[in-house]
Amino acid sequence: MTTYKSDFLNAVTERGFMHQCTDIDALDAKASSEIIPAYIGFDCTAPSLHVGSLLPVMLLRWLQKTGHKPIVLMGGGTTKVGDPSGKDESRQLLTVEKINENMDGIKKVFSKYLTFGDGPTDAIMPNNADWLDELEYVDFLRSYGPHFTINRMLTFDSVKLRLEREQPLTFLEFNYMILQAYDFLELSRRENCLMQMGGSDQWGNIVNGVELGRRVDSTQLFGLTTPLMTTSSGAKMGKTAAGAIWLDQEQLSAYDFWQYWRNTEDADVGRFMRLFTELPLDEIARLEKLQDAEINEAKKILAGEVTKLCHGEEAAMLAAKTAEETFEGAGISTDLPTVEVANSDLKAGIAAFDLFHQAGLAGSNGEARRLIKGKGARLNDVVIEDETQIISLADINADGVFKLSAGKKRHILIRAAD
Repeated sequence: MTTYKSDFLNAVTERGFMHQCTDIDALDAKASSEIIPAYIGFDCTAPSLHVGSLLPVMLLRWLQKTGHKPIVLMGGGTTKVGDPSGKDESRQLLTVEKINENMDGIKKVFSKYLTFGDGPTDAIMPNNADWLDELEYVDFLRSYGPHFTINRMLTFDSVKLRLEREQPLTFLEFNYMILQAYDFLELSRRENCLMQMGGSDQWGNIVNGVELGRRVDSTQLFGLTTPLMTTSSGAKMGKTAAGAIWLDQEQLSAYDFWQYWRNTEDADVGRFMRLFTELPLDEIARLEKLQDAEINEAKKILAGEVTKLCHGEEAAMLAAKTAEETFEGAGISTDLPTVEVANSDLKAGIAAFDLFHQAGLAGSNGEARRLIKGKGARLNDVVIEDETQIISLADINADGVFKLSAGKKRHILIRAAD
């Protein structure tokens, strides 16, 4: 592996963040001699970020840890357009109110990972609506449109894949890459931002920004992308059968977050430790060599370290304790995620398949029925034999709850609510 002068490039290559980079030698020279302000953009399409966004968040964290300045660009403006990259169809347009509401939720995530302030390496969080909302569109097209050819834009994967699949690509979305390139130019001018980073599907958009800076302002800008993140079995990061793995504890409990990482595939343990924790590389090398039952201890360390960064040390320790009590102890920990169900409904009784769906342990009634038929559903650790079995107040234990389990690793407590 190549050794670089800059701590930043050494860290991101050794830990597996590097996929592509424009003029890496020139970037290395700059990063070893001066502070590099660099940005990643986050559109506001959901109330929080999920695990699929954790790689760029960690990349910004390593940027700051190695002495550089992270810029977290909120896409208050670009969210109004919709990024076609990696999408098969047009994204639903959101109202300005919903975009701002989502932005407020997303902002909370970054305070866990980055230090914000006015110092030279403190992170900042601009909003591209500040300049995109003020554009006079015809003047904008006259000034910047000549720097983008349709021929070249049609070669980028974000456009090409949609056309090959005969999926509609609206003119609104087609503008997205021009607006993203303009964001880079604006940040270069406003914040002396020298680099844009992002996932590998953003390479075309990032290169557009690098070239726009050179053509319009004669400025050397840089682009760096990370690999597409999938598990060893090919699954996309951040989604499970039960839904998204959110980074906000209001959207997903710290226990469920911890459990997601505890269930990592054996072959991914070392890679995920390098990307999503700050464990020393020699320690990771030792842990990833563990096999059979011992690899489960490495998975617990992975889950603890990732949860500690995202939710704090206390939440990580409580999640580990809850898991130990649930899997290795008496069977029920009162710290498991809890769902409240109306007392009146439980008094009347609810069919097992319906309650599993209501509790979020199955995505639909049909999925719940299949889970029960496959002997994968349990009530208070007893297998449910009949999908129409009635669950009621009679099943509540001395702690005022009962436990539903889907498979061996997903558990939830049900509590009656007035």
